[in-house]
Amino acid sequence: MTSKDNIPTADILEPQECWRLLAESSVGRLALTVDGHPDIFPVNYKVDGESLVFRTGTGTKQEAIDADSTVALEADSVSAEFGVAWSVVVRGKARKETSPGPALDSISRSLFPWQGIGKDYLIRIVPESVTGRRFTLTQPMRWTSPLDEATRAGME
Repeated sequence: MTSKDNIPTADILEPQECWRLLAESSVGRLALTVDGHPDIFPVNYKVDGESLVFRTGTGTKQEAIDADSTVALEADSVSAEFGVAWSVVVRGKARKETSPGPALDSISRSLFPWQGIGKDYLIRIVPESVTGRRFTLTQPMRWTSPLDEATRAGME
């Protein structure tokens, strides 16, 4: 068993580092409430200042945002090469952008719809909180779990 003293702690990221990491990524998971239950959808997004913008069409996401604009978006990355991972969560209100200007036009063009058509709404997430963590990855040969002994016994 691994001693709890050997478990690396996660680094808490400052908001500006969270925004930098979000800008380096483009895919996240949007969490919102659908018919009274939590649901999660993959979205591609862009950072615009200190907010996030994504496209969607008429349907589940748009209806859920219209019913309750409180959302969370989580993005993350893992680098086995460098032995680190990070995760950032943006919580806030989602709202439909109704009057895009030149900057939003550029963002809109770069947000290609995965399904090709029907993503006519630009949605902006205005954050109420931005939190993030960076993790040092443990080498797989050092992983332990409560099942390690049972697995070993099953092989003998």
